[in-house]
Amino acid sequence: MSTATEGVIQQEPVVEEESWQKAILRDYAETILICVIFVIFSRAFVFQQSKIPSGSMMDTLLIGDYIMVNRFVYAPTSFDWEHKLLPSREIRRGDVVVFKQPRHPEQDYIKRVVGLPGETVELRQGYLYVNGRRVYEPYIDDDYRRQDKLRNYGPYVVPDGNYYVMGDHRNKSADSRAWGPVPREVMKGRALLIWWSFDEAKSNPDPFPNALERIKSWAVKAIFFLPRSRWERCFKLIR
Repeated sequence: MSTATEGVIQQEPVVEEESWQKAILRDYAETILICVIFVIFSRAFVFQQSKIPSGSMMDTLLIGDYIMVNRFVYAPTSFDWEHKLLPSREIRRGDVVVFKQPRHPEQDYIKRVVGLPGETVELRQGYLYVNGRRVYEPYIDDDYRRQDKLRNYGPYVVPDGNYYVMGDHRNKSADSRAWGPVPREVMKGRALLIWWSFDEAKSNPDPFPNALERIKSWAVKAIFFLPRSRWERCFKLIR
């Protein structure tokens, strides 16, 4: 096809097929690179993936739940306008948080915040009292309180800059009652949602597996992906 301008015939440039293919490949490569950068940035600064290895947070979280952790929500801010503009806030009682275990900082733990700095925490027959008032905890099954050896505990005053955390399954949870409060600086983020859940009760997984155990675990998931996935828990918000 040609076009005529002021009596002069002009030929449209012909794009070679090889150049066209290179342009398509370059577009794909740029798109993939942008996606990779976005994923790396998100994992480093915004979201973290974690797996629940124990039953200390039942029934809120089950063994084999894979969760997304919002790392940005507790990020420190320097100015008031940052609080208004960015989706960050202070830690609240009732938040399910991921943090570095104070005695073993190489391990991440997940618990629920039950006491804020300066508050007095106490357990009476397994029921939580803060500053002398009983706290409503609809996420805890009463059976998870009755066998708890520390169902009568405190009163304990939470130090400044620290948070008191406990598991929802009080019978099975090693928490602040055993190793003390959690400093603010080791808090990593708030548990946001369950993106996938796999029934690992039959597998009896090690909470801190080595490389070989991880490979075996993923092999089991690949084989039993459909029958043992708990689809009803997928994309469930954590409260």
